[in-house]
Amino acid sequence: MTTLYIVPTPLGNLEDITLRALRILGEVDLIATEDTRTTGRLLKHFDISNSLISYHEHTSPAKLERILQSLADGSNVALVSEAGTPLFSDPGYKLVRAAIEQGAEIVALPGPSALTTALPASGLPVDRFIFLGFLPRKAAARQRFLADVAAETATLVFFEAPHRLQATLAEMVKVFGSDRAVAVCRELTKLYEEVWRGSLAEAQQEWQERLPRGEFTLVVAGAALAGAWDEAAVEQAVREALEAGNGTKMVAQIVAGQSGWSKKMIYALVQQVKNNVDFEE
Repeated sequence: MTTLYIVPTPLGNLEDITLRALRILGEVDLIATEDTRTTGRLLKHFDISNSLISYHEHTSPAKLERILQSLADGSNVALVSEAGTPLFSDPGYKLVRAAIEQGAEIVALPGPSALTTALPASGLPVDRFIFLGFLPRKAAARQRFLADVAAETATLVFFEAPHRLQATLAEMVKVFGSDRAVAVCRELTKLYEEVWRGSLAEAQQEWQERLPRGEFTLVVAGAALAGAWDEAAVEQAVREALEAGNGTKMVAQIVAGQSGWSKKMIYALVQQVKNNVDFEE
């Protein structure tokens, strides 16, 4: 039976590659990679000479079929991303699913990931977390996305591009509240690695004054750590959210995530407030 190996590669520091990963990369018949240039440099550094084929989010169905045909013909294939563990906000899912369906064995190797590097360094709970990948690019969609997870009590983990970091932190302050703890992790395992810790409001201020550079992983405290508010504080937050032009559902999501109250309780309070004061949806 042929095998598709899922092989993690270093985020930056080449010492993080495992002996097993090097062996597999040297033994397989073909390496499917998100970026042939990056992987080519990695292979050259470790004196590995092997066939490469590009596989990324814009890969054509014909190229996917070529990789699957290689497996069908008896070749072993390694799947790697540009850096870290494949499939975490990287392409590869379609290939893995298709390989499973045609009967190939799937072997996933352990190794580097920004997710598992940022979490323990954040200082936030790691017993329960939700990985949410990259946020939507448009502000309205990003706010809706954040509102949907605002009441989650587990630690939240996001990836973000440097040119969207400031906007994302601003939206998190708006939706999650200014006091939520966050760790802003930058350039993990690389020369300029940094883990900045503080509140969302402090993070917004920090990264307004600095030009964001590098790859970012954001680790945000769950709603439970904010503590439950009293009814007066919740009602005030509801009024402010309504006055800002948010609809009932959005208000319930935002205030629930900030206050520790359930969305059902907030929704009822929204109706009560709206019955006393006229708000436009």
